[in-house]
Amino acid sequence: MQDKALLDPFGRRITYLRLSVTDRCDFRCTYCMSEDMVFAPRAQILTLEELYSVADAFIGLGVRRIRITGGEPLVRRNLVDLLRRLGAREELEDLSITTNGSQLAQLAGELRAAGVSRLNVSLDSLRRERFAAFTRRDRLDQVLAGIAAARRAGFRRIKLNCVVQKGRNDDEVQELVAFAVEQGLDISFIEEMPLGSISSHERKVTLCTSEEVRARLAERFMLLPSSYRTGGPSRYWQVAGSDTRVGFISPHSRNFCSDCNRVRVTAEGKLVLCLGHEGALDLKSLIRRHPGDAGRLRAALIDALRLKPERHHFEADQQVQVVRFMSMTGG
Repeated sequence: MQDKALLDPFGRRITYLRLSVTDRCDFRCTYCMSEDMVFAPRAQILTLEELYSVADAFIGLGVRRIRITGGEPLVRRNLVDLLRRLGAREELEDLSITTNGSQLAQLAGELRAAGVSRLNVSLDSLRRERFAAFTRRDRLDQVLAGIAAARRAGFRRIKLNCVVQKGRNDDEVQELVAFAVEQGLDISFIEEMPLGSISSHERKVTLCTSEEVRARLAERFMLLPSSYRTGGPSRYWQVAGSDTRVGFISPHSRNFCSDCNRVRVTAEGKLVLCLGHEGALDLKSLIRRHPGDAGRLRAALIDALRLKPERHHFEADQQVQVVRFMSMTGG
């Protein structure tokens, strides 16, 4: 029913929540955070119970997909307890996680048993030195072991996420797709978003568009159009002769806002209505002032959706458009 659904001013129904459980991470990816990142004090981070209350409110308003994000979500203590509660919710069609893969070798089986059905694993390079340059951590073998453990655990789909940068890893996209095909994985290539101030590279120089990536892949692979959708912004192609799908997330070259069905909640309890805008609603203050008042929380979410912008306006030649890093927002 419309009065129990999240609708924005443009008639878009919100059915997908990206819920960040921590701003902390054991990597320091150059496009995601600074090396000397200052993390929020633990008292400012939503407790597991508060995170569940937020998810519960969204589920009651028609959200059917929840992706757990961070930072690196798997460094959050006792996260599996929250996942078990969410995994038991029959209303949810999909419970997934975005991870850097560093903890998967230990946790993949527990995540699957808790009800997580899909994983996104960030992987920008298969070359050790280049991986270390991207993440500022020499842990490629650890991530590859995590992917192998996730495959054994039997997730419905495992997808690699690769942020492509010209002159830094765009020459590796064919190698990454070949790896995905060999391992029975999907993969998405992402145009870097202008979030947070960085010093490792100049975004307008390193921007590599989805069209450029697709042209390079076409030299080696036959990509067939696919109607497959996960509820996110990726547009997929099928690698002929395989089960692998290749997705493209194109915030610069192909604006995907017209069918946006998602919002984000940060680990500090900020409701972010659009990645490309700074505005956010403080859910944490409401929850802590009125603990257990689910009706008040749902009403606040409905009211907030009236402020959801029509679209973002990312421009490659503008260095910083949103001050917060992606790690602070949730991937």
